[in-house]
Amino acid sequence: MSSKDVPTVLQIYTNCVNFAAVKHRNQRRLDSDKTPYINHPIGVAHILTAEGGVTDFEVIQAAILHDTVEDTDTSFEEIEQNFGLRVRQIVAEVTDDKSLAKAERKRLQIEHAAVVSPQAKLVKLADKIYNLRDLQRCKPEGWTEERCREYFAWAKKVCDNLKGTNRALEDILDEIFRQENVD
Repeated sequence: MSSKDVPTVLQIYTNCVNFAAVKHRNQRRLDSDKTPYINHPIGVAHILTAEGGVTDFEVIQAAILHDTVEDTDTSFEEIEQNFGLRVRQIVAEVTDDKSLAKAERKRLQIEHAAVVSPQAKLVKLADKIYNLRDLQRCKPEGWTEERCREYFAWAKKVCDNLKGTNRALEDILDEIFRQENVD
């Protein structure tokens, strides 16, 4: 195989973004603008690189793919086949088991945050930043103020178990929680 046959980082990255875009193509966020869902995983990757200084390519790929298994027909095997074992492992660490009740999934997110790999912790930190900023920007349709407050309180518990991973991302979260008066 010649060097021109080896995919470049840019080719792998655009393949990853395209894969996620195809998988999430019919999904929308719950905001009043019905934002295309793909904005979320791309935004999570952007937070990692632009605000967290993260350069680990597999972490960036996992950020883009982090909701594909949970929210689409994608399998972990498909992630591994297209993006490798390490990306699959990171995605698996941040994927909720949708067969469980919502309260149990939320409880497990708090518990698992303390024991997942540093790479998965990075994705979780950026994911929480994106979601909390979105929640500050506009309340999702059908959400009450109380539900929003409960989400912030729950997210703080998850993030407390991610401490010691990336100071820049943790500082952003601390500021969000300060703004929302979440202890």
